[in-house]
Amino acid sequence: MAQIFDPIPPDAKAYILCCYVNATSKIQVVRITNISNWYFERVVFPGQRLVFEALPDAQLEIHSGMMASAILTDTIACNRLRIESELEADFEMDAAPDSPALEQDSPQPLHSSLA
Repeated sequence: MAQIFDPIPPDAKAYILCCYVNATSKIQVVRITNISNWYFERVVFPGQRLVFEALPDAQLEIHSGMMASAILTDTIACNRLRIESELEADFEMDAAPDSPALEQDSPQPLHSSLA
């Protein structure tokens, strides 16, 4: 997934796909500031889901309150926000796409006779 703004640092060896949901009734500003040569900041509206790429050791800061007086209310390790099902699906496809084990798990078509 390419990010148009604030791409991860070009020297990054690995990244993770993350998802954060603003489950509050207030607008939040989320930031990642602990990665050198990279600054990530987004506004997340109530109920909005934010999907983003980050480095495994990144920390997502959650700032809540009024825009002029937003305070740091939480810090979450991006590893805890990782979208694992997406990654597992990628690994399964890359591991052995023609594997007989995977073919056995695929659904068989249903046939009915009208006789």
